[in-house]
Amino acid sequence: MERRYRVVIAKPGLDGHDRGAKVIARALRDGGFEVIYTGLFQTPEQIAATALQEDADAVGISLLSGAHMTLFPKVIALLAENGLDDVIVFGGGIIPEADIERLTRAGVSRLFTPGTPLATIADWLTAALDAREAQPAR
Repeated sequence: MERRYRVVIAKPGLDGHDRGAKVIARALRDGGFEVIYTGLFQTPEQIAATALQEDADAVGISLLSGAHMTLFPKVIALLAENGLDDVIVFGGGIIPEADIERLTRAGVSRLFTPGTPLATIADWLTAALDAREAQPAR
């Protein structure tokens, strides 16, 4: 039996717009992932704790507030502090092109902007997690 990947979908900070996060959560669920949606107004600490408690394979962060250059790196650092540096971090929202490159260098695996087809996100995440699983254990 093939294991279903576990994905935490999070809305950090004070951004109260969660329609996109819910759409992604449902699309990933329909695509065969086990999805844990954290709800609104999560702190980076809460997101990392959820990833640890839920034994997540990936964390998806939805941001529209403009705080992406602070919140993404903080979540990545907290995951690493908890021994979860193999958890794939991806996200989406309103993120300027120049910041996408900086966030990728900071450890975000992939960022999706508005209008990205849902199948593209699910297919990418499946391929990224399959590639991670194929790597020899450290």
